[in-house]
Amino acid sequence: MADLAFVESPVQLLNVLEWSHARVLPAVLPAVPAQRGASGTAPRGPALTVVVLSPTDPMSRGQLRRMAQLAREEGIEVCWQEARGGRGSLPRTVRRLAPLLRAADRVVIGDPYSRYVQLLLGLFAPPLGPRELTVVDDGTATMEFTAGLARGERLVRWHRRGSRSPRELLLAPVSALARRRLVPSGRRGVEVFTALPVRAPEGVTVTRNQFAWTRARFGPPRLTRGADLVGTSLVETGVVDPGPYVAAVGALARAHGATRYFAHRREGVEKLHRIAVETGLEIVRPDLPLELIARRGPIGRTVLSFPSTVVHTLPLALAGTGVTIAVCEIAPQWLRAGASPRAQGFLAGVSGTAARDVHRLPIPV
Repeated sequence: MADLAFVESPVQLLNVLEWSHARVLPAVLPAVPAQRGASGTAPRGPALTVVVLSPTDPMSRGQLRRMAQLAREEGIEVCWQEARGGRGSLPRTVRRLAPLLRAADRVVIGDPYSRYVQLLLGLFAPPLGPRELTVVDDGTATMEFTAGLARGERLVRWHRRGSRSPRELLLAPVSALARRRLVPSGRRGVEVFTALPVRAPEGVTVTRNQFAWTRARFGPPRLTRGADLVGTSLVETGVVDPGPYVAAVGALARAHGATRYFAHRREGVEKLHRIAVETGLEIVRPDLPLELIARRGPIGRTVLSFPSTVVHTLPLALAGTGVTIAVCEIAPQWLRAGASPRAQGFLAGVSGTAARDVHRLPIPV
């Protein structure tokens, strides 16, 4: 076996497809018009097996199944693993995956903060195990990961307060071992494949994700006259209060003539119902990552977003289409009292480092 990828979200699988595509084709490609739904015929690189460590929430599972089918159409082997399927699923999954992991030349992961991935990274010990490790984007956490790796910090998500609960203390050795695996050494190279602006530590190779596969596989999209608004899960992750968030969504929709709200896969039903009732927006629950939905179209001529990954990825996926991407900052008073002290600075950094052609919007009042 040459390459082995572990994915837990639809976006991770999309970026594994982009990484695989970029290994064969030049790093920077122009937008290539393609028939909608036509399968790519680009030559493949080394053999790649993708293991889906299936989550439990229905929206993520549905999108992952659609992404898995796209991967199979590209000639990639996909193994669906019910990694969270109840009692005994963890040891059963580890037993099945350990031989594959130890035989791989390269391991590709999407979420270095995942406890599952951290456990798998700890299964091999130098000099055994893969010679190369690649981290692909799973949202804006990639920015925090590379910065934390350079500073020698623990693997803690930016929206967490970093509490030392009994569970965290129990898992601390696993996290520490995984972090050591993610540091380049004479035995192992580390690559970050990303569409985000990152400052990687010395020895880490950064490869830019240009979304060449997405542009070659789908579109160009048909554009509608109105605007679309992209949802975020900042309420669900405990960063933003729901009241100010819903009010801001309504204000943006009125100011820019938005008619549709593309929900994040983690957004709750009750919040989405409230948005629909209070703003009149049509709620759309995409069956694929937004980059693919937008590229397939139809999509608004303006796409509005709060600070999130899409302010970096959509300009690449929609290059040459005439779509304008606009980002609205998160006001400090929207944050929950218990939000991580790093939240405001991190969110400001996400929008502040967006592409130069992304428009900045005033905060709604």
